Amino acid sequence: MFHPGGQGPLWDLAEDLAKDLAEDSASVRLIEATLGAGKPVTLVCHAPGMLRHARAPGGKPLVAGRDVTGFTDTGAAAVGLTGVVPVLVEDALKRNGGRFTKAGDWEPCVVADGLPITGQNPASSGPPAERHLARLAHG
Repeated sequence: MFHPGGQGPLWDLAEDLAKDLAEDSASVRLIEATLGAGKPVTLVCHAPGMLRHARAPGGKPLVAGRDVTGFTDTGAAAVGLTGVVPVLVEDALKRNGGRFTKAGDWEPCVVADGLPITGQNPASSGPPAERHLARLAHG
């Protein structure tokens, strides 16, 4: 499963504001099932925000204690999105216990911790895709 970036996942897959749902449960179940089957899940840019409600077996947040990345709070501020997007990716991942790693706002950064692979921004699209394909080929 590969989720490209852009702000769309924050609304389309991660949060249904009109219905006041905490998360698109089908997306969360799919992420959890894919990882549970031993397959990689790769999310880039804003898409790692989808992980904020995903759970590991046992119920703790999937990102708790894991190294992750995604669109940074400073990147959101730089493009005027802080008050626009429904969730700041960096904040959400940290709140759920993720160890957030980042490079400069427009520099590539890819983090793989187990099967989840995350990329920080559009400059981080190619390397996570390559890691994803490599994991599928070897696993």
